[in-house]
Amino acid sequence: FFFWPNEPPHAHRHRTSPLHTAPRVMSKNPNASNPSAFLKNVLGRPVVVKLNSGVDYRGVLACLDGFMNIAMEQTEEYHNGQLKAKYGDAFIRGNNVLYISTLKRKPA
Repeated sequence: FFFWPNEPPHAHRHRTSPLHTAPRVMSKNPNASNPSAFLKNVLGRPVVVKLNSGVDYRGVLACLDGFMNIAMEQTEEYHNGQLKAKYGDAFIRGNNVLYISTLKRKPA
């Protein structure tokens, strides 16, 4: 801890040292975007949604909210890379989502 001169010892609880603040790191890539921009760009496009359980859902991202609740269309469920089920529409609760990735299209 550091103390300001002429202050009682308990005063440090209300101050923080400028030396203890974390530096803000900016991306060196000028084309890098934030997660919000990424999600706006992939709306209406094919994505992979990986759940904490390891299950993948592949389909078209229809919409999502601030809690990362996801609505998908033309959804397929995969376990260990194996197709297990097909759904027209699917809703995934956000607390189950590990990540969202764009779906790489296979060459024709």
